[in-house]
Amino acid sequence: MTDLFSKIKEVTELDGIAGYEHNVRNYLRGKITPLVDEVQTDGLGGIFGIKHSQAKEAPHVMVAAHMDEVGFMISEIKPDGTLRVVGIGGWNPLVVSSQRFTLYTRTGTAIPVISGSVPPHFLRGNNGGASLPKVEDIVFDGGFADKAEAESFGVRPGDIIVPKSEAILTANQKNVISKAWDNRYGILMVAELLQSLQNEQLGNTLIAGANVQEEVGLRGAHVSTTKFDPEIFLAVDCSPAGDVYGNQGHIGDGTLIRFYDPGHIMLKDMRDFLLTTAEEAGVKYQYYAAKGGTDAGAAHLKNGGVPSTTIGVCARYIHSHQTLYAMDDFLQAQAFLQAIVKKLDRSTVDLIKGY
Repeated sequence: MTDLFSKIKEVTELDGIAGYEHNVRNYLRGKITPLVDEVQTDGLGGIFGIKHSQAKEAPHVMVAAHMDEVGFMISEIKPDGTLRVVGIGGWNPLVVSSQRFTLYTRTGTAIPVISGSVPPHFLRGNNGGASLPKVEDIVFDGGFADKAEAESFGVRPGDIIVPKSEAILTANQKNVISKAWDNRYGILMVAELLQSLQNEQLGNTLIAGANVQEEVGLRGAHVSTTKFDPEIFLAVDCSPAGDVYGNQGHIGDGTLIRFYDPGHIMLKDMRDFLLTTAEEAGVKYQYYAAKGGTDAGAAHLKNGGVPSTTIGVCARYIHSHQTLYAMDDFLQAQAFLQAIVKKLDRSTVDLIKGY
C-alpha cells in the first residue's frame, strides 16, 4: 500500500479547478505519453491517450476521468483588502469557514489565504446562533492591509483559490485523508490502467484520459465525446459515501455499480455486462443509486446515443478539504476497469448495444 499511497499523495496534492486544470493535465500527459500510440487534446483542454487496436472493426472505447476539483474564484477585492468569491463547483457553506487555501495570481504566484468565520463573541445578543452563510458572503483573508496592497501582490478578480490540504494515512493504514479524491481518483485510475495495458493487444481502440470542467456542468464531456465518437463511454469518478449517515456507499466495500443518478440510467445490457464481469473477475462491488451526476450523464446523449456507465468508488466528506476513503476500493475499481476494457471487443460491444 505504500507505493499506492505515494501515488495518491502526488496526484491529490496537485491544484486545479475548472478552467485551470493545467497542473493536472501536465501530470497526466507525462504519465500516459509513453504508454499509448498518440495523445490528443480537445478544444477545452481535455487530454486523451489513444491505444490503437489491430482487430478488424474494433470498437472505440472511451475511459474518461475529470481533472478539476472544487474551489473558488475571486469576484471582488474589498477596500479593506479582504476578498469575496464565487464557488467553482458545489460547496456546502458549512465546510468553507476557517480553512486554509492557496490563491494563485495571474503569474502563478501562490499566496496563502484563509476563509473567515464569526467568533462566538460577536454572536452574543443574537441568541448565540449563527445563520448559514452564502458562499459569496464568506470573507477570504490574505492578511493584506487594504485593496492596494492586495493588488501590489498581483491579486485580481478572476484569480483562483484552491483548498490547501496534505494527504495522510489513517491510523489503521487502510484509508487516506486528503482533498480532491473527486476526481484525482479518476486521474490515477487512467494512469494505472494504461500502465497495466502497455503490452496488451486489445480488441478495441482505447481512448483514455480526462475531461475538463466536470464540476461546473459536465462541460468537457460534451466536447470530448463529440470529438472522439466512442461506442462505449466509461466515466471514472468518485461519489459521496453515505455510510456514516445510514445511506448507500460504504468505504471499504469495493467499487460501485452505479445503476442510477438524476442524469443517467444504466441500460439493462450494460448492467448485465458489468455484473457478469465483476463476478468473473472476483471484484468486490456494491450497488449505488446516486443523487449527483458524472460525465456519463453528458456522454450518453451525444452522437446518436452512447452506452455509458461510471466505474467509481465512494469517499466520505467529498467537496471539502478533508475527504476520507479506502485504498482497497481503488484496487477493486482498477481490477474491475481492467477486466471491462479487456472484454470490450466487437461482439461484446454489439451485445451491450443490443444489436
